[in-house]
Formats: sequence, structure tokens, C-alpha cells
Amino acid sequence: MQQVLDNLTDLPTSTGAEEIDLIFLKGIMENPIVRSLAKAHERLEDSKLEAVSDNNLELVNEILEDISPLVNKDENIAELVGILKEPHFQSLLEAHDIVASKCYDSPPSSPEVNNSSVNNQIVPVDAIRILGIHKRAGEPLGVTFRVENNDLVIARILHGGMIDRQGLLHVGDIIKEVNGHEVGNNPKELQELLKNISGSVTLKILPSYRDTVIPQQVSSTFLIILFVNFYTFQVFVKCHFDYNPYNDNLIPCKEAGLTFSKGEILQIVNREDPNWWQASHVKEGGSAGLIPSQFLEEKRKAFVRRDWDNSGPFCGTISSKKKKKMMYLTTRNAEFDRHEIQIYEEVAKMPPFQRKTLVLIGAQGVGRRSLKNRFIVLNPTRFGTTVP
Repeated sequence: MQQVLDNLTDLPTSTGAEEIDLIFLKGIMENPIVRSLAKAHERLEDSKLEAVSDNNLELVNEILEDISPLVNKDENIAELVGILKEPHFQSLLEAHDIVASKCYDSPPSSPEVNNSSVNNQIVPVDAIRILGIHKRAGEPLGVTFRVENNDLVIARILHGGMIDRQGLLHVGDIIKEVNGHEVGNNPKELQELLKNISGSVTLKILPSYRDTVIPQQVSSTFLIILFVNFYTFQVFVKCHFDYNPYNDNLIPCKEAGLTFSKGEILQIVNREDPNWWQASHVKEGGSAGLIPSQFLEEKRKAFVRRDWDNSGPFCGTISSKKKKKMMYLTTRNAEFDRHEIQIYEEVAKMPPFQRKTLVLIGAQGVGRRSLKNRFIVLNPTRFGTTVP
């Protein structure tokens, strides 16, 4: 652009252009906006960098042959010969020639390659990764698998497990081989294989490149709040039933399940799966395990037998049709709502109090105040009341 501006003064005599047109053209080209657009275009232009030559090492050796006889006659030539013969300089030229001789252009696309079905089948060689893991026999990796397109894909990564701590695998990665052997398409066999292996484990995987797309209209403040709530919010629940994963036929992996008893406190660390949550014991700690979600356990406990199923203790003496009629009677909805199924009760983690709190609950006039005063009189060092 600057070269055109410099030659505008000679254009009227050489091309016969009108002077008013040249003034208009010069005004446009000198406009700051046009200059900024031209600079941006030059920076964004995809210019291909090419090496001047790929035989520099050969040229340097020829130069050394020509100037070596003159080393004793000129000190500058002797210094140049010493520089050109240095191993570091020779290695630099050799590396440059190797890089310059290779082709790094992406191959041209064709309609066949752009087909989505073909893209799903062709696996680039450089996309496959080899990972090494060291484990003890019987130590779980903390992952579960599912079959997808006849491949074993990582379905979930348990919080606090070996894989979660190392961060080498991600949900959606495809397991191709274990220690050089193909894994097939049976998740249970792969779980048993990984569980019994001890020492070094080599995994050949096909990574999943699924980036989360965040809408541009979402504000940065909302993203920060969402990030803080997702990663720092802790949920604690009290269990109202006993659970043993080895007796559960619905769990995707029995070894990944978490055993707990009624009354235990669990910390929920992941609720992305609507059917299976990840939780850990608050007292014992350790890695997380799978537990049935509130939704799944409510469905399981509210399951109604078929009409023809008379395997109950009454041998069919009570009609199940009447039971089902009662269950869906709209006039009894208020009664049914009072009997909710207790699965998990959300609790809060609080710092320990120096003194325990005893709350007396009862109807008016039953003697709560008298009972409180009797406790204080009988054991004043143990009981006390609030100061109004």
C-alpha cells in the first residue's frame, strides 16, 4: 500500500488518469481505518514458510574443503574453520536439514474423507496414546466401562481413585489394548483383568476429544459462580437403609460399589449420573464408590408386583387389584403423601459444640419447663439453660 501511495504522483503522466480520481484514491488509502485493515490482513494472511535449502551441512563441508588450505595464511579463516567444525554447529545444521526436508502440509480433503461415517471409522495413528500405570494386585483403578460401537469406553471415573489422582484417563476414552493384548468388548472381563494385574500395566487408548462448548452469551460472573458451586459445594447425607453392592443386580460394577449401613453419613462427590452417585464415607475416608441415587432407589422400593404374582405370604388371599386401586385413588393422595420413602436425608457438616444441646419437644402444658428445672437442680454442672 505504501508503494502505491509513493507512485501516485507519477500516475497522471504515465496512465492519463484524472487528477480528481487520484486525490480520491489517495484519501481512501491514507484513511486510518483502511490502513488498520490492511495491517490486520497482512498479519492474518496464511504465509507458508519454506526453507531456503535442505543441504546446508553439505554446503558447509564444501566450504571447509575450499578454505582449509588457507588456515595458516589468515587468522580470520582459521577462526571461521574452527566455528564451522564445532560439533554443536554441525548438529544444528543437521537438525535444520532434517526439518526442512520433511513435508508438514495437511493432505487435501476429499468428499470421501469428509464423510462423517468414514471419519468415525478411520483412526489417525498419532491419536493413539500409550499409558503406563503401576499398581498392586487387587487394587482397583477406580473406573467403570461401557460398550459403545463394539468398543470398551470409560463410562465414569470414581472420585479419589488411582485414575482420578493421576489424571491420565478421561470419560469417553476407548481402551484398545492392555499389556499388548486386545481387550474385546466385555466390561466384566476387563475389570477382572485390570484388578488381578500387578506391577506395570500398559494401556493403549484412543483419547476422546470432547471439549465442553460454553455459550458466548453467558457472562463471566455466572461462569465463576457455577465453577465455585460445582467444585466446592459439599453434600452430606444420612442413609436410611443398608446397602451391599454385591447383592445389587443393577449396579454396573460390583467392585466399584460402596457398602454402607443405616445411619451412616456419606459425602456425595458426584451426581452427574441420574441413577448412580459417587460417595465416600465421612469417617473412614478413602476413595469414592457407587451408590444408588435417590431416584433409582425410590423406583426400586416403590415397585408394585403384577396382579398375577401371588408369591407373597398370604398366598393370594388378598387381591392385588384392590391394592392397586387404593394406590391410585385420588381421594387418598394426601394420606399417601405423608408416607414418603426415606432414602437419604441431607445433613450439614457443623463444627463440634463445646456443650451439647438438649431440646425438649411436647405439647403445651405437659411440663417441659418443670422437667428442664428438675434437670438443672439434680445436676447443675451438667445441665444449664440459655441466658435471656
